[in-house]
Amino acid sequence: MNHWAAWGLAALALWMLVSGLDDLLIGFVSLFPKPFRWPSEAETEAAVERRIAIFVPLWNEHRVIGRMLERNLAAIEYSNFDVFAGVYRNDFATLRAVKEVLSRHPRVHLAIVPRDGPTSKGDCLNAVWAHMLEHEVRSGKRFEIVITHDAEDLVHPQAPRLINWFSRAYQMVQIPVLALPTPLGELTHGLYCNEFAEFQTKDIPVRQRMGGFLPSNGVGTGFERAALERLAETRQGRIFAPECLTEDYENGFALHALGYRQIFVPLRFAGAGPVATREYFPRRWRAAVRQRSRWVAGIALQGWQKHGWRAPWRQVYWFWRDRKGLVGNLLSPFANGLFLCGLAGWRMGSAMPPWLAPACAALLALSMVQMAFRARSGAAVYGWRFAAGVPMRMLWGNALNWLATVVALRQFFAAAWRNRALAWNKTEHAYPAVEEKRLLLGELLVRMRALPREDLEAAIAAKPDRVRLGEYLITGRKLTQADLYRALSNQAGIPLGAPAAGEVDRAATRALPGETVWRWRVLPYRIRDGQLHLLTTEVPSLEMTRELAGISTLDLRFRLVLPEEFETLARQCGFRIQRRGPVQEAGIQGTKAG
Repeated sequence: MNHWAAWGLAALALWMLVSGLDDLLIGFVSLFPKPFRWPSEAETEAAVERRIAIFVPLWNEHRVIGRMLERNLAAIEYSNFDVFAGVYRNDFATLRAVKEVLSRHPRVHLAIVPRDGPTSKGDCLNAVWAHMLEHEVRSGKRFEIVITHDAEDLVHPQAPRLINWFSRAYQMVQIPVLALPTPLGELTHGLYCNEFAEFQTKDIPVRQRMGGFLPSNGVGTGFERAALERLAETRQGRIFAPECLTEDYENGFALHALGYRQIFVPLRFAGAGPVATREYFPRRWRAAVRQRSRWVAGIALQGWQKHGWRAPWRQVYWFWRDRKGLVGNLLSPFANGLFLCGLAGWRMGSAMPPWLAPACAALLALSMVQMAFRARSGAAVYGWRFAAGVPMRMLWGNALNWLATVVALRQFFAAAWRNRALAWNKTEHAYPAVEEKRLLLGELLVRMRALPREDLEAAIAAKPDRVRLGEYLITGRKLTQADLYRALSNQAGIPLGAPAAGEVDRAATRALPGETVWRWRVLPYRIRDGQLHLLTTEVPSLEMTRELAGISTLDLRFRLVLPEEFETLARQCGFRIQRRGPVQEAGIQGTKAG
């Protein structure tokens, strides 16, 4: 073999060995978790609710922000909070979507960014902070905690309560973030599922245990007000670094450097699933490259440029952990080639250096251990059937991360050459039409104090199998129809109430075939910004949503209405209605008349 090629292979093997042993150390420590003191439900409920501001930065999010706000406003089990949606002044569709929500929800506030967008996420968040300060002056109420979220987030109902509890002792509280499950064939999104499951169950808990600074995940992060004000003093009044593509990571390091306490709330499972922020990450190759290139540019390149390796020795190790992907991602295709060379050397005997075959065997063993740790983390969240696809997703991830790193390097050095700031290369977001798991209706009615628990338990025991709980309770006069629909709206995260007369477009009612309208008892009433708005007396099922999505290419937005409201509007639009019962009353009898 060529002398220089052998030296190149040796350097590559050494790098892969050091990186693999580094990962092995983190995996080994994760096998011995430190006990975590969880507060009881009674303790979190008894704690004084500090006033929380939820920041949501937006750019071209008109397709998802309405559903995100409606769902989370209904789901969050915390009363003392407000939402500040940051919208650029030239993003007219998103402005309209947010205004539609705040007309029904006084706790939602529109924070207009006084610049044309997009600039950067940090710049948008700084504008939201400024608007919050103005709101405090007008209202006379002071916010004590700030939580950041994105337009695609499913906020866990208990998350603000947990942040409120832990923020008494910690100035930064991070709730886990997990990808929503998708079909096994979606390798790109499946890679996110694997990586975030591993990150939240292994890497971050070990990082915290070993004294490393806690990088914010950007969403589900709660900041104590005084800590943010101290951070602003170091940045000319700016809370978030506007020039940084990963302002969340930067804030995590900055707060730790200022001596503030940070905590990651470990992942645990409640009745409705993991206590975590859930979302869809990019499901297409190009979108994933765009997002990952931003992560590489922000964390590895901008972080290196700004901080170098100037940090206490414990934090230098985490700098290494966060930045080693810059090299590792580029070398991953060559690592695969190294393994093939080792295999060839084993077959060809003296054709390869004698150390190559054992080096490849060691690297293969380290890779298998890493796969096992990733599969273990994925299985804990998504099950072993999903975890079985880890090897294929890791190979897919090698190619994806290689390309994302190349793109990041090109963008970073091109911006430096032109003396320009890196642009906010934002990812398009999607919002789930139907959640994977919901809080049970009966439990929700009890929490809303619409039904005593003893009445719920008696109804569950006595009702016939084919009768729905809501129907049975209304028939037995244990529950009002208004309370039932309020709970259904809360459970599904969709708005409740008939639209104003001016919102109903007669032409839009023809957007679906009459047979489909009759089958699902849904009534289209408006088309706006690429969305089809529909009225329904039923919480949309997955089957309904899939069938409607197969008919219309528009995004679906549902609005829950009482049966009598549905009946009135359907008649006004030319449908004949037949009443069917106390809850599932409205059934469309025929197609449009005339």
